[in-house]
Amino acid sequence: MITKNSIIHFFKKSITHPVSFKDICVRLELVPSERRKLKRILREIISDGEIVRTRKGLYGPAEEMHLVTGVFEAHREGYGFVILEKPGERDIFIPSRGTAGAMDNDRVVARIENWQRREGRIIRVLQRASTQVVGTFESGISAGRRAGGFFVRPKKRRAISFDIYISPKDKGKAKDGDNVIAEIIDYPSDKRPPIGRVVKIIKKPQSPKDEIGIIIDEFNLPLDFPEDVMEEAGRLYSQFSSDRAFVKKGDGEQRRKDLRNLPTVTIDGERAKDFDDAVSIKTMNGGYTLWVHIADVGYYVKWDSLIDMEARKRGTSVYFPDRVIPMLPKELSEDICSLKPRVDRNAFTIEMDFDNRGEMVDSRFYSSVINSNERMTYTSLKNILVDRNHEEMQRYEYLLGDFELMGELCGKLKSRRLKRGSLDFDLPEPEVLLDIQGNPEAIIKSERNFAHMIIEEFMIAANEAVAAHLEGMGVNNIYRIHEEPDPLKMEELMKIVNMLTGQNSRKSLKSLDFSGLLAKIKGTSEEEIISHIILRSLKQARYSTVNVGHFGLASDSYSHFTSPIRRYPDLVVHRILKEVLTKKRLSDKRIKQLEAILPDIAFHSSKMERQADDAERAVLSAYRVWFMKDKVGEEFLGKVVSVTSHGLKVRFVDYYVEGFLHVSYMTDDFYEYDERTISLHGVHKKKRYTIGSELKVRIDRVDTEEREIILGI
Repeated sequence: MITKNSIIHFFKKSITHPVSFKDICVRLELVPSERRKLKRILREIISDGEIVRTRKGLYGPAEEMHLVTGVFEAHREGYGFVILEKPGERDIFIPSRGTAGAMDNDRVVARIENWQRREGRIIRVLQRASTQVVGTFESGISAGRRAGGFFVRPKKRRAISFDIYISPKDKGKAKDGDNVIAEIIDYPSDKRPPIGRVVKIIKKPQSPKDEIGIIIDEFNLPLDFPEDVMEEAGRLYSQFSSDRAFVKKGDGEQRRKDLRNLPTVTIDGERAKDFDDAVSIKTMNGGYTLWVHIADVGYYVKWDSLIDMEARKRGTSVYFPDRVIPMLPKELSEDICSLKPRVDRNAFTIEMDFDNRGEMVDSRFYSSVINSNERMTYTSLKNILVDRNHEEMQRYEYLLGDFELMGELCGKLKSRRLKRGSLDFDLPEPEVLLDIQGNPEAIIKSERNFAHMIIEEFMIAANEAVAAHLEGMGVNNIYRIHEEPDPLKMEELMKIVNMLTGQNSRKSLKSLDFSGLLAKIKGTSEEEIISHIILRSLKQARYSTVNVGHFGLASDSYSHFTSPIRRYPDLVVHRILKEVLTKKRLSDKRIKQLEAILPDIAFHSSKMERQADDAERAVLSAYRVWFMKDKVGEEFLGKVVSVTSHGLKVRFVDYYVEGFLHVSYMTDDFYEYDERTISLHGVHKKKRYTIGSELKVRIDRVDTEEREIILGI
């Protein structure tokens, strides 16, 4: 019996050169009915990128033909990189002449043409990331093109560096300069641009809220749930919205443990409504027992249900300052699945024992029912543990002992994590404060406090415990991996670090070196800038069925488990763990099913996470521009956070906002770029600007179209 896995195994073990379809059938001794099935399987494997069909119609394994599969990361200048799906492999540089019309986030097959330089060429696009584009509608004449016709110039120039051709019959009522949404009807190739049709004319934004709407269209984010999904959510809500409907015995699953009398709290931000996790703690045998309770979303959302398929498609919730685009309907995410205070809630509990040094000595996993005592906020817990606020301490007097234990255990867990080489980026995040109308009132640094660290350490411990347990049992799983940095990027990073710290180290940076460097710069004026530079130099964490560890956490085995309301991989890991606990051993059939679906889920979830991050950054850029729009001509003190041959990126001291000072706007001298010191220096006045330099800048222009703040001096 031929299967997808058996054909892949056949190619990897038996094929040493490209073969024809007939050769495969002869070697496998297939009868006519099996040959028809083989054709279907080959098409599927080719679409996955594991084997390739040449122009002569021959088949061969991708690896043997110097072919790799990955995601194309585009640059606005036209070139890009293929981030390989196979963990542990360096990225492949793709020059602009070799992109074959691939766009940002497309899944591609590339041929490596220079192994030493890791340079290649895309030969096939397997899966397109974008079906529509937001941009400016232009006629060929107004855009300065010789050819007639019309074009859409995409807003996301990094993602799509070429314009989309629109024929006269497909322009609708669009006029020159209109913002439009264009559906791509013919994708680009080496020889021709993409072709599209205008499907929507977007009104010029009159407010930040309008701008966010454009970004939602730009990233094709799904605002509304399909009608059948909402109907299924409504049925679940009707069934489980009353306390009496909560099942205490597992309903045919693992017996549900009753923890309603265990003191339990959630700790989240002030505006949070979807409470994924709650925690409890006690002293035990000179150490600690920590309970991490996670919303049992899998109890309500079954494999391949309508809600499940929609959640898998979305991959993640997307968070903006003024709204959330949830992965699950609000009936689940903000109600029956959310661990709200003083109501019974079904949970999945990880119970962990730690010795007095913070080392985990045992862990247990089971379904539970909890009743959270309090909905705590990070600010409130900080007021208790750090500021010793009398009013807050009095209000939560019956939980003070538990909070003190949490603080103790957090300190020990963090100390152990840093000692093993985990990176600790204590970076401030920008926080947009909105007024009643939804306009940005201020953009400030949102600092992490001790309460954030407590939850962070507890969730890391729970995620590691789950991953280690499943890996120890040899069960298929989705891991959260973070690969080691690219050596070439490390060379560039060392130049910057040496320049900023005054050192001259030629050592390669490994995890422990990073950790030591971060500890060394703690509290210095260079801390934030160096931390940001290191963070940008690291690879992006992603999901994979192959475990290569988590470099940033210095963890051998790590999975996302603690946020199933807002991340789809967490929900999948929940189901796998529950299945293992209930059945003890998975059948061969079930193992093959997981082998078939988990890689696709991991890949798609990584892709949707990247899209959500990009959308959140775009929204932040939009708010920054709208906030500074009425400040043109004003001067601000700033600090240089990036230097290129084109100019300086400057962050203001008063606001957590960045602008760009182009070298042509630096009119007090002629400036040259020094690659060795990563600086711009004046030819005559000898003034030098490096990362960390302070200067006074003027806001010369705010470009709402490009979401850029242009500076002058």
